[in-house]
Amino acid sequence: MKSSTLLFALLAAAILPAAQAADTEYSLVHQKHVRTYLLHTPEQPSSTQARPHARRPLVMVLHGGGGNAENAARMSGMSAIADREGFLVVYPNGSGKLRNALLTWNAGNCCGKAFEEQVDDVGFLNSVIDHVAQRHPVDPRRIYVTGMSNGGMMSYRLGCETPARFAAIAPVAGAMNVDCKPAVPLSVIAFHGTADEHVLYAGGVPTKSRLAGSRVDTAVRDTIKFWSTRNACHTYSREMIHEVKTEIWNQCRAGTTVELVTLEGFGHAWPGGEKGSLLGDDPTASIKASEVMWQFFKQHSH
Repeated sequence: MKSSTLLFALLAAAILPAAQAADTEYSLVHQKHVRTYLLHTPEQPSSTQARPHARRPLVMVLHGGGGNAENAARMSGMSAIADREGFLVVYPNGSGKLRNALLTWNAGNCCGKAFEEQVDDVGFLNSVIDHVAQRHPVDPRRIYVTGMSNGGMMSYRLGCETPARFAAIAPVAGAMNVDCKPAVPLSVIAFHGTADEHVLYAGGVPTKSRLAGSRVDTAVRDTIKFWSTRNACHTYSREMIHEVKTEIWNQCRAGTTVELVTLEGFGHAWPGGEKGSLLGDDPTASIKASEVMWQFFKQHSH
């Protein structure tokens, strides 16, 4: 790893706060390796107090390359929404040479140690869901995954290879760089900035990514066209509010929907969230991706 990469990642890790009190770290063994994740369990909302053991939706949030679970929690702000809405949030840790820093996912053609060693992250993340469900009443019809950058790429890979497990996916600033042949229709909402230099909106070799190597990313519009075609969507609509363009493909197979939220002029960041690091791009304040994707998730179940 180049020294500039290490410096960037260490700066990112240095500004991370400790996990919230409501978060608990768990570990499991997958392919002879100990892997970890944080689970955020909200207080029981008043509307479900009479049913304390009711099954809850589960949202999985995947950190970006060089990040970790705490980084994903802070950047996305998903735990606060979970507290209000009463769902579970799981923040898994990728793999790397250090226990809790410089972590990556094997998302097809990226990134870092996970890609180089061909780590079975699809298997691990599905094992995380099983592990959570052994301890909490998870609704298997309402499991969702999102992620930032390398985590967004991993979200696509999960949707391609185990689509029946998820009711919807929501990649943020990620590219779909796998041979995608989902066995069933899947709802997708994607967020991407047109000025992203780490994962280019138009695809190709990134101009800034420190984890890119010789990676060539798929264009965002090609990916969305794939999903809208695969889901056999029949209607299309769009709206533009300030720099936020939302496009919707509806009336798709099995009640699925495909949406693309384009952030005109914005870079590599979680819209409406916190900066990923001191050197990261500034996110737009015109939209909160976590709120938008949760409203999208609520509309979809198996």
